[in-house]
Amino acid sequence: MAKVKVAQCWDDGVCTDIRVTDILRKYNAKATFNLNPGAHGVTRTPSSWARLGDGSWGFHGFRVGKLAAGELREIYDGFEVASHCWRHENAGDNPDDVFFKAAMDGRKYLEDLFQRPCHGFAWPCGKTTPHTADMLRDAGFEYGRTTQYTTDVLSYKHPMLLNSNCHFQDRNFFNLYQAAKEGCGVFYFWGHSYEMLDCEGLWNQYEQKIKFISEDPDAEWIDVIDIMHLPRK
Repeated sequence: MAKVKVAQCWDDGVCTDIRVTDILRKYNAKATFNLNPGAHGVTRTPSSWARLGDGSWGFHGFRVGKLAAGELREIYDGFEVASHCWRHENAGDNPDDVFFKAAMDGRKYLEDLFQRPCHGFAWPCGKTTPHTADMLRDAGFEYGRTTQYTTDVLSYKHPMLLNSNCHFQDRNFFNLYQAAKEGCGVFYFWGHSYEMLDCEGLWNQYEQKIKFISEDPDAEWIDVIDIMHLPRK
């Protein structure tokens, strides 16, 4: 029977991550959370259904709540965290030095907060440039997650341009999972927890995926950083 190592990650440090972490702990699953520390205020900004237009960040009319800075350590305790820049700065849309500082500031904050190395990076909005990829690799980041997809997670050409298999809501999720089992043996998915809104159906679908993988005797949860330490064909 084919074996598979499974990794997942979640972006932006939003309030709905609390529910994700509850599900992960229930099934002893691992995940990496990609955080932009400068976007977290002193108090939590709750999620809600509301008319937007006041500068609030929304998704299909759902106001996306941000966790308070003081909550991060407790909520993500036991999980890996990675830099997602300081305030979600995009490569190519900012001068390289501004982007680089934002990526490094995010890493430094997280290392100080969690008192452990911050190995990884997730490209805000998936925007990359060859020069910034080299800059981050030379600065000691071990990987950078893109928003591109691949059928072979281990086929990356540059460690800062690591592609995943799919978004967590991909309609072909289980087919891709099986294909990864029969292929390179690594399955990696990602998303934003706010994409499940407060819809019980969507949350149930996600929990059933985590339960299915956790109960699969041929599956092993790993952190995203572990992908970089796997042998490549």
